Amino acid sequence: MQPHPPPTRRRARTAAAPAQRNPENAGDGAAASDAATPCLLQRAHLRAVPSTLLIPLAARARGSRYFPWLACNDVVATSLVERLGADVEPCLDDLPTVLNVLWRTRAIKDAGRSFFLAHPKAGGVSLGCGLSHHFQWLDTGANQWLDADLPEVMDLRRELLPVRCPRTRHATVDITQPGWWQRLGLPKEEGEGDGAGVQPVFIVCEGVLMYLQPAQVQAVLREFAQCAPEGSRLVIDVMTHRAVGRAAQHASVGPTGAEFHWGVGSMDELAAAHPRLALLRQQSVSECYGWPGVVLETLWWPWLGAPLYGMATLGVDGA
Repeated sequence: MQPHPPPTRRRARTAAAPAQRNPENAGDGAAASDAATPCLLQRAHLRAVPSTLLIPLAARARGSRYFPWLACNDVVATSLVERLGADVEPCLDDLPTVLNVLWRTRAIKDAGRSFFLAHPKAGGVSLGCGLSHHFQWLDTGANQWLDADLPEVMDLRRELLPVRCPRTRHATVDITQPGWWQRLGLPKEEGEGDGAGVQPVFIVCEGVLMYLQPAQVQAVLREFAQCAPEGSRLVIDVMTHRAVGRAAQHASVGPTGAEFHWGVGSMDELAAAHPRLALLRQQSVSECYGWPGVVLETLWWPWLGAPLYGMATLGVDGA
């Protein structure tokens, strides 16, 4: 099979402020809402890490023009980009990151659909959700979904994506603080009839953990392992430890001021965080580059120790 053409970086641009709109052009309720949010991102006063939410939003909204074979058909992202009035072209200049986002979106969709096929009435959670909307792809008609993030992000999300389905809800949480599982109101393995009848949970945490300190990531993994009902899944994205401290060199993340603090020297480190954890699947974005990408990663592996960028599915399958 011939590999897809590797992405190349487009000409860099300077990020522009969100476009201004004329409130006099507002007609019905939807138009009025659009007119009321020309500077929504500016008014949100997002800190460095939360501000990275625009990167996956832009990729999912418009990335298919560059990588049609990875098109995710995210109608929500497309709508949000228009409503925000933000210039997302600088994010699209970084084509390798656009590819990463679209590839991980497909991986999350595949993992989620497989999980909910087996557990159609179970719950799903997006930790550090930003403005992502995974439920559009993972709604079984019977499952529950929770989107959670920091206060300033959830304020923005509630304005742009208010809860409309009775099976979905929002929550404000900082996963760097112990006890986040309980604060989200998730089913717990212990103390609920010894787990009898407790549905497992599907959790996606994308574009989050690499910005945390290593001890904080270990605490998140341990809390998931200790609290999640048997059969639960946690899907995360990971990068090699060689990327730590190098966010300034990243075309999309660098301008935000965020920094990479966590990476893995080996994928086995993930399951080592707790005895109940198992590494069920690991994937590398190198698969998007065909055999040349796989060969190059194999050559770099002794130095990288892990995929340059990848996905991991962790499971809780017993005590």
